[in-house]
Amino acid sequence: MKSLFPEFAAHLAGGTTTICNCWKLTRGDGRVMGFTDHDGDIVIDGVTYEAAAGFTASAVESSAGLAVDNLDLAGGLNSERLDEGDLAAGIYDDASVEIWRVNWQAPEQRVLMRRGNLGEVSRGATAFTAELRGLAHRLNQPVGRLFQYGCDADLGDARCGVDLGAVAIRGEGLVLSSEDNRVITASGLGAFAEGWFERGRIVFTSGENAGAGCEVKLHSLSAEGATIEIWQAMARGIAAGDAFSVTAGCDKQFSTCRAKFGNGANFRGFPHMPGNDYVISYARSGAVNDGGSRN
Repeated sequence: MKSLFPEFAAHLAGGTTTICNCWKLTRGDGRVMGFTDHDGDIVIDGVTYEAAAGFTASAVESSAGLAVDNLDLAGGLNSERLDEGDLAAGIYDDASVEIWRVNWQAPEQRVLMRRGNLGEVSRGATAFTAELRGLAHRLNQPVGRLFQYGCDADLGDARCGVDLGAVAIRGEGLVLSSEDNRVITASGLGAFAEGWFERGRIVFTSGENAGAGCEVKLHSLSAEGATIEIWQAMARGIAAGDAFSVTAGCDKQFSTCRAKFGNGANFRGFPHMPGNDYVISYARSGAVNDGGSRN
């Protein structure tokens, strides 16, 4: 049930309406962008909603239960503020979206139709389609800790405690050459053992991909220098001379945490937890089953 201001309700009850849709998008970096399907820009609370941005939306559906309500936004890459590279780089991932129904003759007369977050984004040659997920999608996110062999912390976070800025953990390099925007030959990483950066993260500090990053798939050494292969091709071209930083990788195992990082005291997994083979085993004559430690 929507609550409408009396002036807006009276306008909707009239024979002729001047209604348009406005989308307010707030990215994770705090940048706010507005778009409208009206033929002229609209300013609401200091935000300019850009016209002719090529946005269309599917029907808005709402359910009474806890099912996630979705709709699709389709748009052309014809706004100066929409960049294909930014979409591919994930800058818009999980961005907050508000959909307003607005009287364009009197923008103060409006009603919030839906609030949610961007989900899956599909890109084409000249357009994109973005899924808008309702607030109920947060209920699908896991909450709490997982009891498992592997660590459930992220390397370098508050629970892990490893200093990602340490010389032994983080390397800086320059791109010598690249292949398919995914395989990089670089200098500056000769002090690190082969495989040191596998499962780590590379972040470009210069070039067209400055500020963007990706997880490292493979790290090897050759006479030409270090070779780093990432899981996905970067959204923009990687050129010789581009600078980057890359952090060591962690496979979430206790042996790695202790030997590679000297951080066994902060390991957030349960390496001695009995596995399924022990759970489904049965008592055998002569076996010790006194409830004590298995180690």
